[in-house]
Amino acid sequence: MTYVIVLAVLFAVVFVITAPLRRDPARPEPGSDGATGVAPSELLELEAERDAKYREIRDAELDHQTGKLSDEDFEAIDSTLRSEAVAILRRLDAAAKPRRG
Repeated sequence: MTYVIVLAVLFAVVFVITAPLRRDPARPEPGSDGATGVAPSELLELEAERDAKYREIRDAELDHQTGKLSDEDFEAIDSTLRSEAVAILRRLDAAAKPRRG
């Protein structure tokens, strides 16, 4: 009888722990924003990516101004960082737009 109780408790624990793995990725999270269908955590992650990219751009500009980067290196790095920032902004804009349905 003890084994049955232990197995039942073990099954319940495994069921609860694996719940995120069994979630349907097409369905929004329960705490997601109803208007956009995007989880607030995803928006926060995109905003953090945007802020980090802005810091990288500022750091590259500072390195160029202090002479740590040549003009050619700065142009290459700056164009790459700015294109990555634009991609992040587009993803953030798409995630913030309300879904039609």
